[in-house]
Amino acid sequence: MLISPASLHSHLGDAKYRIIDCRFALNDPEYGRLAYLQGHIPGAVYADLNKDLSAPVIPGKTGRHPLPEVHKFLGWLQQAGITSEDTVVAYDDGPGAYASRLWWLLKWLGHDDVRILDGGLKAWRAAGYDLSTEPAAPKQVDAYEATPDDRLLVTAEELHSKLNDASVNILDARAAPRFAGEMEPIDPVAGHIPNAICAPFEENLTPEGVFKPEEELRRRFANYYAHGKAWEVICYCGSGVTACHNIFSAHLAGYPMPKLYPGSWSEWITDPNRPIAVGNE
Repeated sequence: MLISPASLHSHLGDAKYRIIDCRFALNDPEYGRLAYLQGHIPGAVYADLNKDLSAPVIPGKTGRHPLPEVHKFLGWLQQAGITSEDTVVAYDDGPGAYASRLWWLLKWLGHDDVRILDGGLKAWRAAGYDLSTEPAAPKQVDAYEATPDDRLLVTAEELHSKLNDASVNILDARAAPRFAGEMEPIDPVAGHIPNAICAPFEENLTPEGVFKPEEELRRRFANYYAHGKAWEVICYCGSGVTACHNIFSAHLAGYPMPKLYPGSWSEWITDPNRPIAVGNE
């Protein structure tokens, strides 16, 4: 599930490896594409969170990053030169938040071999490896054919029905102040989904920005999977992106993949009939 800079470097030019640059900034949507043009891992194709990994926002109905329409996402995979047999390596600036979104989308389609570059471009640079300004020339491939596995996600309605289910743990990947409703820099309403647990995605990482060892991650997620406490784990965040980081980390630790609520907080608050909570409870 993870790949080191050294291992990825050894596979540059390997026809079975497809490298995807997922850099993005919520406060500057053009940042990732411009950064890609200024320098990227050789052979990498750019994936734009808003344009390639999400569907258009429907104001008042969807969250900020709805799941992409399947046929359009399959078309993007073909344009990127990806086949179902390829090893796909996703990276971003380092934390893996945007790379984990692509990882989840491919898992949703049943793609077997998807990896995240541990430490992202920051680790690649620290290892002394070169960047390229040459646009990638994806190989010509047939249409990518796959059917999404919607068992990996829950809708707002399904989540609403589970709020008081003691066999379900709902994990919020946002930072504690946003969870508590003490601040909300992005969405118009502050707070969290009732009975959710604050589980910031940054806690999956070491101070150096790489993923913690699997045994540490296993200890982190152990309580959420404890026998008799929770048979189902659901992850959300602000818009369904950083929640994928928790899903990836839990799975990396050896647990079954949690489900994703893709609309997340930004969709939840579009319906005033859905309850909200503030504070740390």
